[in-house]
Amino acid sequence: MNGKLYLIPSEMGEQTYEALFPEMNRTIISAVDWYIVENIRTVRRFIKKVCPDKDIDNTHFFEINKHAPDEQVDEMMRPLLEGHDMGIVSEAGMPCIADPGNLVVAKAHQKGIRVIPLVGPNSIIMALIASGFNGQNFAFHGYVPIKDERKKKILQMESVALSTGQTQIFMETPYRNQQLFTELTTLLRPTTKLCIATDITLPTEDIKTRTMAEWKKHSPEIQKRPSIFLLF
Repeated sequence: MNGKLYLIPSEMGEQTYEALFPEMNRTIISAVDWYIVENIRTVRRFIKKVCPDKDIDNTHFFEINKHAPDEQVDEMMRPLLEGHDMGIVSEAGMPCIADPGNLVVAKAHQKGIRVIPLVGPNSIIMALIASGFNGQNFAFHGYVPIKDERKKKILQMESVALSTGQTQIFMETPYRNQQLFTELTTLLRPTTKLCIATDITLPTEDIKTRTMAEWKKHSPEIQKRPSIFLLF
């Protein structure tokens, strides 16, 4: 009998566990001894914080990235086929969104393994509902390109937002946030609306929606702070 694959959300910064997650998550983390993760060190620290009595030295971890070949993913999943429950944990927030865990989930479905998503924070959805933008028709583009396609992609997202009313959601590596904001103020129309949601779930959380004309008067302090950008 196959094990179950749990999709386990993690914290998005220094915050108390009780403020973000139901107690059921702790129960499952305590019971699961096999994990597929984006960063072993981060997840070990997270598990130890959530379940301080768990024997972390006898907990098994596989590290995955978006370039993992099929045979490596199959090897990681062997405990599931041997009857062990496993958990997928992202670097931050919900697994399988802007995260390579989806490679494992896709194979789990192929192999008839039960996939169980747990409740937890999702910065993309939280930013969307706090933006005031269209929550019935939206697209998440992940990380914006960093080279030749960057300008084209930004203008394309603006065009779709203005012509269809579809909210456009994207993100950037935190240390490039300020550069991205500068480019947005240069490329986008003055009347285009931009929401920037920073440090979601943290005490320093800051979510504001303004037109680009207004943003030019109020430059945000977002450098090296996790942020979600939304256009409408």
